[in-house]
Amino acid sequence: MSRTISRRRFAAAAGGALLGSALPLRYAHAAEFAYKWGTNVPEAHPLNVFGRQAAEKIKQETNGRFELQLFPNNQLGGDSDMFSQLRSGALECFTLSGVNVLSTVLPSAAIYGVGFAFPNYDTLWKALDGQLGAHLRGQITSKAGLVVMDKIWDNGFRQITASTKPITKPDDLHGFKIRVPVSALWTSLFKALGAAPTGINFAEVYSALQTKIVDGQENPPAIIWAAKLFEVQKYCSLTNHMWDGWWFLANRRAWERVPKDIQDIVAKNLNAAALAERAEVAEQNDNLKRDLAAKGLVFNDVNPEPFREALRKAGFYVEWKQKFGDEAWAMLEQATGKLT
Repeated sequence: MSRTISRRRFAAAAGGALLGSALPLRYAHAAEFAYKWGTNVPEAHPLNVFGRQAAEKIKQETNGRFELQLFPNNQLGGDSDMFSQLRSGALECFTLSGVNVLSTVLPSAAIYGVGFAFPNYDTLWKALDGQLGAHLRGQITSKAGLVVMDKIWDNGFRQITASTKPITKPDDLHGFKIRVPVSALWTSLFKALGAAPTGINFAEVYSALQTKIVDGQENPPAIIWAAKLFEVQKYCSLTNHMWDGWWFLANRRAWERVPKDIQDIVAKNLNAAALAERAEVAEQNDNLKRDLAAKGLVFNDVNPEPFREALRKAGFYVEWKQKFGDEAWAMLEQATGKLT
């Protein structure tokens, strides 16, 4: 059952997780399956908070046979490094954006991140828990050779922050130096809007903003807060230009070593945790605007239609329809309405 928690409670939960190694052992024997799970967000992010809760439930329900060891905040390397480890089997589990590194192996995984496509969460979840999501999971399984859980975790709708000026219209992005994840779709989106995007792994974003390698970046409020980006940014434009999330991926060989009854317990708890995390991220991203404003971040609303029209004129939607293919694009537009 999905359940939201306040920031105070999830911070306490995160703190408690850090102390977990000091607690008495509950199980007499080492886990039969001790699998590592890498994430790329700070410890206090709901992905890690609900992930730790799921890991504890899995351990309890398997009587200690399966232990999911969470390594947050790029402890095991950047996205590209962890993805390589996942594919080789050095890392058993990884939560990875379909728009980010996964799209370098499976381009169609990025389709849900098409710029200014989804207007709200209702439209998004209907697509990703429905036909489009099933199509993408099938592609990940058959073409990337990975195991993927049914429910995608929420990273939220993304907003543009800047140290120099608010972004209110497409012209404000002309020549604007913005950090984007290492992803062809992100780079293409901001080039189509006239910006100067630079692909930088998230672990290096704070320093890139601090040293003015870039003047801005784009992330949901939960990430802006958790990574303290408000310390090196002044303005936040509520563009909702792209949604992103994380698929829970497992190395196929590692997953197939696990008995079916334990697989079912792991999948059940991870999918339930993903739903709870979605509710918390949506609530937190809304509430955090007030907290970030108190830290000095200046917010402004944005009309998405001029940006969408600029993308149409630049040929952005036509280009990506060709890359994703008619079948996947039809599923996208079934959810979002006509884009091209």
